[in-house]
Amino acid sequence: MMNDPFPNPSSLILIAVMNDRRDLEIARLLGWYRIPFRSAPKVVAVDYLAFYQTAAFGEQKQRIEYLAPVMGHELTTRLELLHDEPDHPHAQREYYKIQIGPLIRLEKPIPAGPWRRITFFYTTGEYLLQAQSINDLIVPAEERQVLWKALRERSEQEQQYRVQEIPELDVDPALLAALLGIKDF
Repeated sequence: MMNDPFPNPSSLILIAVMNDRRDLEIARLLGWYRIPFRSAPKVVAVDYLAFYQTAAFGEQKQRIEYLAPVMGHELTTRLELLHDEPDHPHAQREYYKIQIGPLIRLEKPIPAGPWRRITFFYTTGEYLLQAQSINDLIVPAEERQVLWKALRERSEQEQQYRVQEIPELDVDPALLAALLGIKDF
């Protein structure tokens, strides 16, 4: 996985769905994003996640405004990630916890255009750097074999979860507790 601040043309990028502002704050402040194992794409070992913001983002909806470098991943339960939801129907289901670096705001957000419902899909840094709309992120059929080969090779490599030194955060402890779902703070 890469640690570059911005993708290069050969970077592997997973377009991920960001369903609510809380998840964006968790990504920004705590450095992780979750994907339900049941609906996860086949390969999560990519260089970057680019976040498609759904209608929950109001005026910033239906576009990609942020991406983040992927630092590693692990399998855990939803309850381990979101402690404030012990009675959630999916509390015991497995989720990928994707450890990410700092969010990078795109100079110009990539709008969905006619697309409204997005699921996970892959693209490359080349397409992301040139995209004017979500449609421009789609790798053409004649180039998909190269993309799939790169993804297959990546999935075959041994993936190690590396915990980085956690930087000091100037975050209100009550906000941090709320994001983590800690009630007895």
